[in-house]
Amino acid sequence: MEQQHVIALVSGLGLCLGLIVSIGAQNAVVLRQGLRREHVGLVVLVCVVSDAILQAIGVAGVATLVTSQPWLETVARWAGALFILGYVLLSARRAWRGGGSLQAADAPNAAEDAAGGAVAVRTRRGRLVTLGTILAVTWLNPHAIVETTVVLGSVAATHGEARWWFLAGGIAGSTLWFVLFGYGARYLAPLLRTERAWRVLDGAIAAVMLGIAITLVAG
Repeated sequence: MEQQHVIALVSGLGLCLGLIVSIGAQNAVVLRQGLRREHVGLVVLVCVVSDAILQAIGVAGVATLVTSQPWLETVARWAGALFILGYVLLSARRAWRGGGSLQAADAPNAAEDAAGGAVAVRTRRGRLVTLGTILAVTWLNPHAIVETTVVLGSVAATHGEARWWFLAGGIAGSTLWFVLFGYGARYLAPLLRTERAWRVLDGAIAAVMLGIAITLVAG
């Protein structure tokens, strides 16, 4: 494997993880199902396949277009860097101010028992309901689709012929994240509910994304 292929692979992995780690509607569903231990495999599979399709569209479409028009590479490079810098500022702001804790799991329904105490009752979601939910938050989220196709595609274009290695890194990153996040949610729950953990995570994301933005501008 040539050096440019390694750089493209690592860049795709890093950028994808930086974009995907931010908790949004999709990750909230993955976390919730992981905490509930319900249909985790189905949810993870949908997320992995969907993200791979969107990334492939970005690299095959946007990146190929940019590569075929040399003047667009400069535009893509700066546009990608500016977008990532905006992401850096948001992550750094969350790291500084805090407030990033997450309540992702459905709170159990409480029913009063005869003695006046609360009895926890949790209904199990059906497979079709879960499938519909994860498909909706994945494919009906314009912001996420733009990030996955346009941003990743634009940055991939700056790697030229090595953009397919960038795609491989991006798919590896999203697969790694969804598998670990979905199946590891039960163990991460105590940590993910603290504001301090999210401030550290947001700070790390900001640092990684800043490095990627600098690399883009520097060429």
